[in-house]
Amino acid sequence: MGERVEIRLAGSGGQGVILAGVILAEAAGVYEGREVAQTQSYGPEARGGASRAEVVISDGEIDYPRAMQPDILLCLSQRACDAYVFDVKPGGMVVVDSGLVQHLPTTRAVALPFTEIARREVGEGMMANIVALAALVTLTGVVSLRSLEAAVAARIPPGHREAARKALEAGAAAAREYLNRREAPRPTA
Repeated sequence: MGERVEIRLAGSGGQGVILAGVILAEAAGVYEGREVAQTQSYGPEARGGASRAEVVISDGEIDYPRAMQPDILLCLSQRACDAYVFDVKPGGMVVVDSGLVQHLPTTRAVALPFTEIARREVGEGMMANIVALAALVTLTGVVSLRSLEAAVAARIPPGHREAARKALEAGAAAAREYLNRREAPRPTA
């Protein structure tokens, strides 16, 4: 991983994008001892408005705390994808919730059904942000899954920790399955 990694998490209010950004920042800063900056913005609406969190992780000093050209973009809504996909660094990774983002302006996106996985595996669609974080970490290695687990355990209220644990497992499993499919040899004609 390079000196500075910029991650943008985007979606709609109520999807837990801001919490996901805080958890990712804590995983990098508190549990891995790296330099980190986390910023956020959201619309005035309680639910449904635009929501964005940015996390900058570095092995050295961070001179500017915002994502200028993200290496990684996670989108949990079509509106977020439409707004931010063009900012991604060339060769960067775009990860989307395939159940909520149907129109991708790029073919380099990883599309996984985070909300569907959360409902099916955890029984709570509201855990889609945790499913998505586990998948993102598994796909990119930006922080270790162990650090992410520790940050989730520290942030999630005790009554929801078991659901969060299941969400982490389900997201990591979905990402591993995606990676295995991608690496599997394809039949030749």
